[in-house]
Amino acid sequence: MPRRRTSSSASSTAPSAAPRNRTPQPVRVRRRSFGDFVKAFLAFVVLLVLVVGVPLALATQIGWPLPDGAPGLDWLQREITVKTFLNILTVVVWFAWAQFTACVLVEVKAALSGVGVPGRVPGSGPSQLLARQLVAALLLVGATAASLTPGLSQLGQSMEGNQKPSVAAAQQTPGIFAQQQEQAAGTASALAEQAGQAAARADGGSAAHGDTKYYRIQPPEGRHHDSLWEIADRHLGDGRRYKEIFELNKDRVQPDGSKLSEASLIRPGWIMEMPGDARGGELVEMPDEAPNVSEQVRQQISDYARTGDHAQGGGGSGAQGGGSGAHGGGDNAQVSLPEQRPAPATPATPAPSAGQEHAATPAAADHSFGLPEALLTAPLLAAGLLGALGRRRRQALWQSALGSVGGRRGMEPPTPTGDAQDVQDALLVGADPEGVRLLDRALRGLAAALTAESRPLPVVYAAWMGGNGDLHLQLAQPAGKPPAPWQLGQDQTFWMLARADAERYEDADTAAPYPGLVSLGTMDDSRLLLNLESVPGIVSLGGTEADRTAVFASVAAELATNGWSDRMTITLVGFGEDLTPLAPNRIRHLDGFEDLFETMSAETRQRRGALGAAGHDSVLTGRTGPAQHTRWAPHLVLLATQPSDEDALRLAELAADAGRLGIGYLVGTEGTDLLGAAWEMRITGEGKLLAPLLGLELEAQTLPAAQRRAVVELFTDADPEHGPGGSDGPGGASGTANTPPFLVDISEQGRPAVYARLVGSYEIIGLDAPDDDRSALLHEALALLLLHREGVHPRVLSSALWPRGVTADVRDALLERLRAWLGTDPDGTPRLATDATGRLTLAKSVVSDLDVLRSLYYEATQGRGVGSRQVRGRLLTDALVLVRGPLLADRPEGRYRWLTHEIIDAQLPLLVADTGLALSEFHLEKNRAEKAIEALNAALRTAPADERLWHELLRATHATGDLDRLRALAADLVGRSGARGVPPRTEALLDELLPTWRDGVAAAG
Repeated sequence: MPRRRTSSSASSTAPSAAPRNRTPQPVRVRRRSFGDFVKAFLAFVVLLVLVVGVPLALATQIGWPLPDGAPGLDWLQREITVKTFLNILTVVVWFAWAQFTACVLVEVKAALSGVGVPGRVPGSGPSQLLARQLVAALLLVGATAASLTPGLSQLGQSMEGNQKPSVAAAQQTPGIFAQQQEQAAGTASALAEQAGQAAARADGGSAAHGDTKYYRIQPPEGRHHDSLWEIADRHLGDGRRYKEIFELNKDRVQPDGSKLSEASLIRPGWIMEMPGDARGGELVEMPDEAPNVSEQVRQQISDYARTGDHAQGGGGSGAQGGGSGAHGGGDNAQVSLPEQRPAPATPATPAPSAGQEHAATPAAADHSFGLPEALLTAPLLAAGLLGALGRRRRQALWQSALGSVGGRRGMEPPTPTGDAQDVQDALLVGADPEGVRLLDRALRGLAAALTAESRPLPVVYAAWMGGNGDLHLQLAQPAGKPPAPWQLGQDQTFWMLARADAERYEDADTAAPYPGLVSLGTMDDSRLLLNLESVPGIVSLGGTEADRTAVFASVAAELATNGWSDRMTITLVGFGEDLTPLAPNRIRHLDGFEDLFETMSAETRQRRGALGAAGHDSVLTGRTGPAQHTRWAPHLVLLATQPSDEDALRLAELAADAGRLGIGYLVGTEGTDLLGAAWEMRITGEGKLLAPLLGLELEAQTLPAAQRRAVVELFTDADPEHGPGGSDGPGGASGTANTPPFLVDISEQGRPAVYARLVGSYEIIGLDAPDDDRSALLHEALALLLLHREGVHPRVLSSALWPRGVTADVRDALLERLRAWLGTDPDGTPRLATDATGRLTLAKSVVSDLDVLRSLYYEATQGRGVGSRQVRGRLLTDALVLVRGPLLADRPEGRYRWLTHEIIDAQLPLLVADTGLALSEFHLEKNRAEKAIEALNAALRTAPADERLWHELLRATHATGDLDRLRALAADLVGRSGARGVPPRTEALLDELLPTWRDGVAAAG
């Protein structure tokens, strides 16, 4: 590689003082005004007071502040008096005066010597700035004012207006500075020319860029790749200034014809214009004075200089161009941001997913009403948690219904409160289940297509979900042309799938190909999912313990609940013991590093042997084709505490082959370096996830401690064994957990003002029909409120009605219409109110048939019906009469999608089945088998899959003594069971009631 010289060295070898190829610029001559002399006089007075007056005042009024001799030990025990304090203050003032005086001397020397940019006095930024302004104002009327341009703009004088040609400056120089006239004239002339060029560039002129510094992107060496962060860190002193370099070079045509569009995507051979204060290194150079580079490179830099001011040049797109400096294969692991553009074959830009559009709509800028932003901005994590929570609650319902937990039949899930309620609302608002579904189908569809072509899965380092809904996979190395409808992205290492194509995918019966993908954060409206199991070694995460733990918790929670994986093991070390309830079958904890090393050493050996025996190169080949893919589930290790240097090296040696084995390591570090780490990241206190060597600066996805505890509380309360009212909680056997969240007055005096029928077709009694245009929205909003008597957050309501996003004014307008439609009670109380937490609640005068159904069953089994058989029979009969079909049976297609997040679809059949069973038992006590059969058949119309109802129906039919009727029922049951066969409990019951039932089935078959 040719050695490059810095700008200073290049300038020293130039034949002339001024750079070549400069176009002379006209300079305006401005006569000094009266205001200039006033400013000069005031500056002179201020300088005289600060430089001369301050020391005179200190010497005459206070005197020498330091002790006359060396202090003894008794000096430390003396009382601190006012005089002592004044002496200390005097010393501080003397030091400040000395520093300011030094700044004045430096600025005056620079002005008189014509060096242009004065030296810096250490630690005196504000003082030197003040001195520069005062000296500049004082010399404003002299020729040397041109050399003080950094301070002139602070005094309201433009650079252009203060530049003088040397002759004009000499004529107007006051006599006090006449002795410096000749020296100042040369300086003023040079600076005037520079200022003229700067003004010409600002006006869009075609001034030459001969004095601008440039940098040429270097090819990769080993694992090292050039990045804008590193360039800014080396030559600007701060890696965070990479954005300045990006803005200077954005969309400018590079030598290969492509353009810089993303800060993380740069290529070897590209040229970067640098900010004017770039210094240091041997790679910053001036195009006209770089004798140690080839003529071709000099010409490239010269051509690039002419594309300044982001001029749009010609040339083809570099999307399919050569190798990128942002990524590579093998050990040159790198992650870069893909270009966000529609696929070439896509006729129209697809709409963004629900969760993504929530972040982009004006509603997202609305106040979050106290909901945790960490979950509102994590759509994939929220969707996973919400889905897992729903499954846990349904499991608890079935366990309680089948009597596996004593005294909890018909259990109502507990209503969250406090932080848990806020977190649940944030999950409902932030979740993007559609995005998860599309991601899962796209990845499985890709695996199925590659299997059909007998091609292995490529190694994927990361996936980017773009703001337009497109999915980009970043490969470790080129893997040929992707199967349709996938397309090549910006180069050979990106495979891209447009959202419109992803929506056409169907469910594929194949293993999840990349279950180790996990969200880390967002960058430029794209969400990064890092494939932890494919990293060639350890990924380290630096930062404070609290910040690191928030990232670790987010990663663990998403891995445990995501919808694009089948099976995996997540080992947590040093944190997250409370996260087990999220996925007890996935998450495990180890006490320390020695346990981890022992466990992972054994598993590494086992996986190597299993892969060798199966003839696979990696777990990816084992996840496609006829192989038993469950053997190749990923194992991801999250180690929150930094290991010692010795342990880190042991772990790095263990992880050297981890990417091939489907094992990933994410390790926390207190500093910035971890021995043996392949990729290094750092989380800042401002929520930025930085990976300079990867060219990444993300808005980190985190799960802070408060939200983590609230999420765990939701899952724990949903567990029938440990939640409120469970066997470990208070009231497990007493049945207090069966109490509905809202009880209505079922007497004649409790007739509601507004009655909505939800069980079956949707009808509303007591309200006028709203306008046709708004009827559907108002009915849906009312249904949501009726199903949540505890209250609905306004953000949850708007997210449910407009899953693709809505503005705050539209949402507020709907709420006002809803209030007006519901009206007020006779006492003037509005039927739609807002509680102390800001949630929308309905008045007790607004009731649904589901509320009445719950209240009737409760009164019959735990209220007045317990002591009165007649009351119990009447209440249960009235409850079953209310059941007219499934919930909201006639809801329009495309609406009420929020019901997928609810468990009411599982609660209602169980409640109806419990009612039918209770009424059947009531009739069988008096040997009224036909009445019992009638009640059970009514319940089966709403809960046809409830095995308990069929069992009771068999018993009730057997009680009639009609064997033919019993045989017909048995045959019906066998036919309904299909290929799965009769359930074991049902089979045992048939053997008891009708031993010959198999003969009838064989004869029918």
